[in-house]
Amino acid sequence: MFVAVVSDVSTDDHRLAVQRLLVQYGFNKVMKDLYESTSITDTALTRLKCDIDRATDFYDTIRLYQYPSQDTLVISSLKENKWRRLVVRTE
Repeated sequence: MFVAVVSDVSTDDHRLAVQRLLVQYGFNKVMKDLYESTSITDTALTRLKCDIDRATDFYDTIRLYQYPSQDTLVISSLKENKWRRLVVRTE
C-alpha cells in the first residue's frame, strides 16, 4: 500500500516529533513536511495514527493519503484533535 503523509504543525517541537515518528515507521522524506512509504502495513498505520495523535495538539493538521486500500483512495486527516476519513471508491 502506498501512503503519503502531509503535516502542518503549529510548533517546531511538534514538527520534530512527527518527523521522528514517520522516520521510525519507515517513511522517506520527499519534501518539507511530506513523507511517503510503500511498505507500511495496516496495523503499523493504525499505531502510527495513535502515536501522531499523542505528539500533536489542537492546532496541528496531519493528512494521510492511502492507495490502494481495497481498491479505494482513503484520505485520513487529523484536525482539531479528531481523525476524519474520506473514502473515494473506483467504479
